Amino acid sequence: MSELAQDSLAIETRSLTKQFGSHKAVNAIDLAVPTGSVFGFLGPNGSGKTTTIRMLLGLISATSGEVRVLGQTMPQNLNSVLPKVGALVEGPAFYGYLSGEANLIRLDSADQFASSKDRIERVRAALERVGLSHAAKKKVHAYSLGMKQRLGIANALLQPRDLLILDEPTNGLDPQGTREVRNLVRSLASTGTTIFVSSHLLAEIEQLCSHVAVMSAGQIVAQGKIEDLRKEGETRIRVSTPDLDAAAAVLVALGLEPITTMDAQLRQEVVAPLHDSKLEGDKIVAALVKAKVRVSGFAVEEPSLEDRFVSLTGEGFDVVQ
Repeated sequence: MSELAQDSLAIETRSLTKQFGSHKAVNAIDLAVPTGSVFGFLGPNGSGKTTTIRMLLGLISATSGEVRVLGQTMPQNLNSVLPKVGALVEGPAFYGYLSGEANLIRLDSADQFASSKDRIERVRAALERVGLSHAAKKKVHAYSLGMKQRLGIANALLQPRDLLILDEPTNGLDPQGTREVRNLVRSLASTGTTIFVSSHLLAEIEQLCSHVAVMSAGQIVAQGKIEDLRKEGETRIRVSTPDLDAAAAVLVALGLEPITTMDAQLRQEVVAPLHDSKLEGDKIVAALVKAKVRVSGFAVEEPSLEDRFVSLTGEGFDVVQ
């Protein structure tokens, strides 16, 4: 399924499937998450992302298929794999009447793999790493949503981790909280930790990730480096003009396939896909001017991830943030 060797993949699945009754929530997906990457798992809500994550972590069993995490099969090797994996799934849950530090101490105490000898030092180091040292003694009910998310990530970092899995880490956050979590993910990625980020927010994935897989209705419809997926989209030229027919005729003569349209400002436009890389913008404009077409606006629009993903899934993604 992947050209990468298994030992270069932090996560690999083959035909991974989860069926609930007659409904396949995850349908035979092949994931390949390169070690050291920041991997975006993008899809609309309900597309199967969280179900996939729960199978990766052994929280639910797969109906069929194979899972390898950090080079080992799952769930057979849970005890050796999970200590190397930090996860924040479906939002953090803490005791509001306890401080951030006390919550982490309690959670670390419940971890069968955690040593009690250096617990306080590890808790304080994790709080410092996520920028919460100043709020360590503050009760969690007084934390903002962004602080709670960072506390959840601190919990995932109480032990050294080779892989960090974050499910919708900025869900419900205001712009400031989103920036806090985004900056934290960037800093963690700079240390070489593989980070797997699930999100329905296109902007979040585009800003943070080097690689992406796109889920739609339980299936992966695209996967690879972000820049490669962007290149698979369609470059278009857009001409604003009152001379629609004349402009269209010029574009046809250049081998393009124009359509006339009207934008949100009610400007008349001719749009055409630009398949020929030799047709530079200045040559197209020169041909329009030579034909006495009045050009009030001209643009070459590079393919966007949003256009590419909408074409793959038939759905839009939330691009706010």
